[in-house]
Amino acid sequence: MTGGTAALLLGGIVMLGASVQWLTGMGFALVAVPELVLLLGPSQGVALANCAGCVISAVGLVGRWRRVRLAAMVPLVIASACAVPAGTWVAHRLPRHVLFVGMGLLVTLAVLLVMRGLHVSALTGTHGAVAAGAVGGFMNASAGLGGPPLSLYAMNAGWTVSEFVPNARFYSIVVNAFSIAANGVPRLGPTGWTTALAAMTVGAFLGMVLAQRVPDGRARQFVLLLALAGGLSSLAKGLGAL
Repeated sequence: MTGGTAALLLGGIVMLGASVQWLTGMGFALVAVPELVLLLGPSQGVALANCAGCVISAVGLVGRWRRVRLAAMVPLVIASACAVPAGTWVAHRLPRHVLFVGMGLLVTLAVLLVMRGLHVSALTGTHGAVAAGAVGGFMNASAGLGGPPLSLYAMNAGWTVSEFVPNARFYSIVVNAFSIAANGVPRLGPTGWTTALAAMTVGAFLGMVLAQRVPDGRARQFVLLLALAGGLSSLAKGLGAL
């Protein structure tokens, strides 16, 4: 793959992930991580997803931070922070093909659970927040996929989409910041960083436009289908290398 082709692929992946993140409050990792892992490798792909998710969420939360439910989010993010080192430890010690399989399975399982609208009584209240946060922190540090546990918690707590988006952005900022501290930033080089930042900007703008025109239900279905396709492609890549 030439440098120009790789840059175009990187820009397209990041732009799609950024638009989804802005549109739904989460989803960059679900949509982009499987492809970023295939393009950059597990470590660099997850690190870029952590950085991009954190930046886009921070920009999106400006002016909307008063909508964050701190009482629910504090136990979530504390549990996430405590689980990040374990996720980092696992990611750094597994072989590349095993990580591909693990990430593919995590994405596919998480998407299917969210699609089914799984209701679990344990995922309510403070105990539910701690459980979802711990799983999310581990998944975010190891595979860049901290969002699905938060989605399951929000569904069981009965949050509306308008309630979920600012809280998802707050969660993304905190858990990705801890993951960046543990995993570091990706080594993309000047061209890679320029491409990624430009793609994030364009993607966020597209997400802003789409948010005004696309019904919440359709946007959610589109994101989940893209994520499912990405998860299956990563799983196939890992299994093919066994």
